[in-house]
Amino acid sequence: MHIVFAFILALTIFLPVASFAQSADVEAKISKIDTDKLTIMLDDGKSYQVPEEFNFEGLKAGQKVIVFYTVVDGRRVVDDLQISE
Repeated sequence: MHIVFAFILALTIFLPVASFAQSADVEAKISKIDTDKLTIMLDDGKSYQVPEEFNFEGLKAGQKVIVFYTVVDGRRVVDDLQISE
């Protein structure tokens, strides 16, 4: 009985940790903007998905930005983007 209780306790402690999405940020230059696919490609060679309501105004290739993103189902989804100087 103690083993079962310990197993259930361990499971409740560690299971929620596995469900958290991985958040990160990157500072790079924009290499390509695709408003149709709602993606921004950075000079790190990676593509970042933006939400439908994202405002592309003022962004252009070659511009340095800081992108805050979350990895969801293997895709990098932009949470916030700041123009860097």
